[in-house]
Amino acid sequence: MENTQKVLDAMKSAGKALKAGEIAELSGLDKKDVDKAMKTLKDEEKIVSPKRCFWEPK
Repeated sequence: MENTQKVLDAMKSAGKALKAGEIAELSGLDKKDVDKAMKTLKDEEKIVSPKRCFWEPK
């Protein structure tokens, strides 16, 4: 499974806005990989930030 999909799945399963570190723990990915995946998801407008440093699926 692609890292962006793992990140998106972890965010959806949590049901709340998460920090990158929390997403890394839930998805089992390295934080650097999570940051790269989140940048891609932000560029594709698939995730939004309801408050600073927290992200959730759009």
